[in-house]
Amino acid sequence: MHRFFILFAKSAFENQTFMNPILILLLGLAVVLFCIIVLKLHAFISLLLAALVVGALTTPDILYHYALSDGMGEDEALAYSKQLLSKRLVTAFGNTCAKVGILIALASIIGTALLKSGGAERIVRGSLKLFGKENAPGAFLSGSFLLAIPVFFDTVFYLMIPLVKSFGVRNPRKFSLYFMCVIAGGVMAHSLVPPTPGPLFVAEELGVDLGVMMIMGIAVGIITVIAGYFYALYASKKWNLPLRDTPEVPIKELEEMTEKPNEQLPSMFFSLLPIILPIILIAGNTILKSTLDDKSSILLSIFGTLGDSNLALLISALFSLYLLYRYSPNIKVFQKDIQAALSSAGVIILITAAGGALGALLQQSGIGETVKNMAGDYQLAVLPLAFFATAVMRTAQGSATVAMITAIGILGSLSNSETLGFHPVYLALAIGCGSKVFAWMNDSGFWIVTKMSGMTEKESMRFFSFLLLVMGFTGLAAVMILAKVMPLV
Repeated sequence: MHRFFILFAKSAFENQTFMNPILILLLGLAVVLFCIIVLKLHAFISLLLAALVVGALTTPDILYHYALSDGMGEDEALAYSKQLLSKRLVTAFGNTCAKVGILIALASIIGTALLKSGGAERIVRGSLKLFGKENAPGAFLSGSFLLAIPVFFDTVFYLMIPLVKSFGVRNPRKFSLYFMCVIAGGVMAHSLVPPTPGPLFVAEELGVDLGVMMIMGIAVGIITVIAGYFYALYASKKWNLPLRDTPEVPIKELEEMTEKPNEQLPSMFFSLLPIILPIILIAGNTILKSTLDDKSSILLSIFGTLGDSNLALLISALFSLYLLYRYSPNIKVFQKDIQAALSSAGVIILITAAGGALGALLQQSGIGETVKNMAGDYQLAVLPLAFFATAVMRTAQGSATVAMITAIGILGSLSNSETLGFHPVYLALAIGCGSKVFAWMNDSGFWIVTKMSGMTEKESMRFFSFLLLVMGFTGLAAVMILAKVMPLV
């Protein structure tokens, strides 16, 4: 088998007709699934091997054309095509680490501190008193949706997962429901509602007013969230998702925390501070950038510095460290808790970066140009075409934002409402919904959700990937109906 694979790869290098990006994508997918499911290898190793295979099958000619399509000059593209596979892999791995590495480490500290200090327990008690047990799923849905409008979904998930675990200890049978409600609420706002980068870029390219994009994005987002909630109800009844130990916080400690009197827990203010502070800083930075005309404003300068996601979470982590230190029995326990949080984060960072590297090397294989050509060959209706072109791109390389940017490159010329027969905002929304289909192992978010919740890869498909699939197709249906009954032209 090993010898056959070597001969096949050698033949592929010699005959570039084999080097179809779709074939490269399928081989990369096959390697990931074979290594994880059959060989039972660690996800980091499996993703790294898949990235190596994808990179090895991407010929210099493909790299050259990819570099040209990415805006490089001929000389620069030629130099790019001669890069060693190891350099391309390390660069892609490092780029993903640069984007999420510090965030994951700080988020792990914040989450651990909230759980260990009793801050999450205090928030849960306050939420139960305010909303009641029966309304907890609705609180998670609405809360994560609103938070994800100015804040990246990854950050929302980091901040909410301690609360989900604390709720889950009280009612383990509903842990999967609470967990999916956070995902369902937060994930669609990331692709439908500005100012997150994907919908912001698409709206600008299509000439859609940001106010219109926000209103319609929220409207379609609410419809998809409702569909996500019903899928969450179905999935939580059909499959059991146990609340598992994670290295940083054993379940036994969470259970012990539920028995503590309020006097032994932090105040509500200090418990909420590590969650609310980064949201205020990040959202404030985004809002001020889009509303203030005076770019030299001191307020904009302050929020522009403190509102950077890495710095905002660092400030939050410092407050959470104080909280943990204040309620730790001694310094050794405090140090042990921080060590566990960082150790857990390290594994997540490795897996996430490997998934990001696989996605980047898939992009270099020319999958974007292939999707663009396929879109030109088939005379489909515009909205389904936009949806499926984005969905193929998302499935191929993992990033929802990259998928949206690629799709708008394919369909950007269709921004005229007279040509479309409806407002171009619907085209933007169809692209946003398509970016949710299909999240799998080349998506860094897939691994963040998987590892921070203690799920297996198979469980992530059920409780994360299929959830996004249902919401994406529901969004497409809603957009097509709205475009028909309310064209806005």
